[in-house]
Amino acid sequence: MSSRSTNPGGASRVRRRALIGTVALVVLVALAGLAAYLTRDGRTSSEVSPSQVSSASPSPALPPSSRPSSGIRSTLPARPSTHDPIAFGKAAAAALWSYDTRAYSQPELLAALHTWLTTEAKYADAASVDALVPSPVLWGRMADNGQYATAVATEARFPESFSRALQADPGAIAQAYVYAVTVSGKQSIAWDGSSAGGAEDRVTTLAIQCRPSQPCALAGVLPAVAP
Repeated sequence: MSSRSTNPGGASRVRRRALIGTVALVVLVALAGLAAYLTRDGRTSSEVSPSQVSSASPSPALPPSSRPSSGIRSTLPARPSTHDPIAFGKAAAAALWSYDTRAYSQPELLAALHTWLTTEAKYADAASVDALVPSPVLWGRMADNGQYATAVATEARFPESFSRALQADPGAIAQAYVYAVTVSGKQSIAWDGSSAGGAEDRVTTLAIQCRPSQPCALAGVLPAVAP
């Protein structure tokens, strides 16, 4: 995890994170229109259909020199193609909570997660994503034990604070189309010699950009869970 900096670049990242948080909370106001869109065909917004989680692009291949001699156990997280922020939020949370030190390196995981980010630099907060990935030093220690984690997102919803903001100003979302989605789930951690290491509940609020003309993308991870 990168340390915070007092230089202009660090200040820029702080401003960007504040912008994402503000936009996400304001964007909640668009929930009324979004709910109508998501339920127009009778599906509930919390359901993920196979078409909603189809991969937009294949995961990058691992260089032969970086492949573990014991074989790859899991693949890098592939970004889904969907226009549903709820479905995308569940997929993104599961990806952020999962890792496999036996299968790929820490830089490779970071690179894969960065492909989930929006290409609009104004709203992309890569630092908030990087903060959830173990540092290179910690990753190395975890790799010595073959540690890996799997995750499942069991529930995703628009926070009440976002919904209230959206109801107060439905047009606010039309600028950035960034939605706040709070996801709950469980992360299970294991390592070589122990397939059942431990599990814990997880919850996070993500900022997700879903413009009408393009599939959803991750804007960032909010610093606090939105109720």
